Parts: sequence; structure tokens; C-alpha cells
Amino acid sequence: MSEEQATQRKAAYFTLSGDVNSDMVHRVFEATSMMTEDGIETAHVLVQSNGGYVSDGLCLYNFMANSPVDFVMYNGGAVASIAVILFLAGKRRYASETARFMIHKSHATASPGSRPDALNIIVEGLRADDSRTESILRKHMELTTEQWGIHQYGDLHLNARDAKAAGLVNDVADFAPPRGAPLRNI
Repeated sequence: MSEEQATQRKAAYFTLSGDVNSDMVHRVFEATSMMTEDGIETAHVLVQSNGGYVSDGLCLYNFMANSPVDFVMYNGGAVASIAVILFLAGKRRYASETARFMIHKSHATASPGSRPDALNIIVEGLRADDSRTESILRKHMELTTEQWGIHQYGDLHLNARDAKAAGLVNDVADFAPPRGAPLRNI
């Protein structure tokens, strides 16, 4: 067996789509367990998600970034909100020319008639979530002052070229598993 064949056997191709929630966390845990049992060293993952729960996205980021499997992430359409954080767990990251990213601060809706102490708890939680996600963004990306300003008060949209300039992706490239390679959905 050639070295190239040995390398190909240790890589696998996956798709991961949907809301970032406890179900996605469970699916990624299960899939990674199977990868390690199968001797997969590199997992190429096409991500398609408009976001979800901050705590689940942070869990996936920490798990995937420290997994024995090297994740290579791809954005073929949209990776938004907390899904950007899990995307950043990739050792290498790519985006199709037509892909987009969207980053924003945390938000929540208070119940009608909420008391001030309940509102304070919500605000404290949002600030804590923003602090955790922003530290990950700053670790991996270099946004311009103008981009950080947009992020401060609204949704920051980045196309593939903007994402490359900011360091969010290594290059503009498509998810393209080799012909005949198994493709599994997580």
C-alpha cells in the first residue's frame, strides 16, 4: 500500500447541518467516537447552520478543537451565529466562493412582565456568552475596527473573500470529496 493510499484511509468526509443544539452535540459525539474506532485521523466536514444555542456551540468548539480527530471545516453555503464558533474548531477551514458567514452578539427575549431582577440575570448571561464567544473569535480572526464596530451593534456578514482576509478561513475552496470516498451525514 502506498503512502497516499494509507493517508486516504485515515481521512473521511462528512456533512453536518441544522441547528446547533443538544441533538447536534450528541450526533457529533457519536460520530467522533465512531471515527476514533475506525482510525480516522482527519475528518473533512461540510457545515451548514444558521446557529442555535451558545452553550452547545461552545461545547462543540471545545470538543472538536481538542479531539484526537483533526477536523477540516468547509462552508458551502451559510455558517452563522454560534455555528461560526464551532466552525472555528477546524484545524483548517475553507469556504466556497458563494458562502457567507454571519457573526453577532448574543440575544434573548424576556417574558412579558419580567421583573428587573429576572432581566438582570438575562443580561448577565448574555454578557458572559458574548465574552466567551468573542475570546474565541479574537483568537482565530483579525477583524478591522469597522468590522468590530458592526459586530458590536448588529450582524456582521462576511463573504468568502472577507473571511479569508480576516483569517476565518485558510482559503476559498469547495468541499469536494474524492470520487468513491464514503460521505456520511453527522
